[in-house]
Formats: sequence, C-alpha cells, structure tokens
Amino acid sequence: MSAPTISSSPAPLTAPSLRRRMACWLYEGMLMFGVIFIAGYLFSTLTQTRNALDNRHAQQAFLFVVFGIYFTWFWAKGQTLAMKTWHIRVVDREGRALSQPRALWRYLLSWLWLLPPLAMAASLQTTGAELSVLLVGWIVVWALLSRFHPERQFLHDALAGTRLIHQPPAPPAVPHLSR
Repeated sequence: MSAPTISSSPAPLTAPSLRRRMACWLYEGMLMFGVIFIAGYLFSTLTQTRNALDNRHAQQAFLFVVFGIYFTWFWAKGQTLAMKTWHIRVVDREGRALSQPRALWRYLLSWLWLLPPLAMAASLQTTGAELSVLLVGWIVVWALLSRFHPERQFLHDALAGTRLIHQPPAPPAVPHLSR
C-alpha cells in the first residue's frame, strides 16, 4: 500500500482566502468607476440632465440595472475582470457555471453587503461620516462571517447557491518550434 501523495495545488472547489476575496472586491470597486462613468454619461446625455441632483433617483435605478447586467453577464461566464486578476471563479454548489437566473439572484443578494447600513443610516438620518463608519463596520462584519461558514463562503453566496473558488492560472503556452 503506497503512502498518500500530498498535492501542492488546492482542491478544485476550495474557497480563496478572505484576503484575496476582499482584494478582488476592492479591485472590482475600482473597475466599477469606469462602468459608472460611462453609464452616468449615457444617462445624462439621454435625459439631458444638466445638474447632478436632477433625476437622481432615476439615475440610481439606471445604475442598479446597469450593474445587474454587468455582474449577471460576467458571473454567468464565470469571472469578472477583477476575478480573473485574482484567480477567483464563481460557480454553483456543484462547481458548474452559473445560469443567468442564478447569477441575477446572486447579484440581488450581494446587495446585503450595503443595504442594511444604508437603510439604518436613512432611518437615523446620519451624517456622511457616520454612514462611512456604518458601511465599513458592516462590511467587516459581513466579510468575517464567512469564517464561520463550513466552506468559508459569504452568506449571500450560500443563500444564492453559489460559491467562490480558486481558479489556478492557465499554464503559459509553449511555442511550437518547427525545424
């Protein structure tokens, strides 16, 4: 009987570290500035909005839909640009690609990262600084809760039936030399 071999590569459905997932989350936020800029410009042009506070709620609804399309599209393909950079992939519980409805459900549930502190801030009529503390505090608590999940997944992933996994980078292509 031979001794079991220890592989240096992670298991196929292993969750990335919390540090990598949060770095990916921050990078995704930076990339979203470009999406916001283009979508905001498109909205302002189409509605002839001249002041940033005009049509504010309509623009927020428009951005919500644009974000939904962006994330649903890329998650159904497995990765956003930030996820590719950090070698993270989103799959269903069995490790298969997400369907469009499941990706949309994950998008809606991902708002649990922000809606509770925003709702609390609105009901308490907090200042900008207080809102920042609420948001950062909630995000830290939300992220740390993944440490208690058996598979180290975020709560919205567990509710959506999805999971984040480590996606090893593809080996570099070896050029074929002809003689």
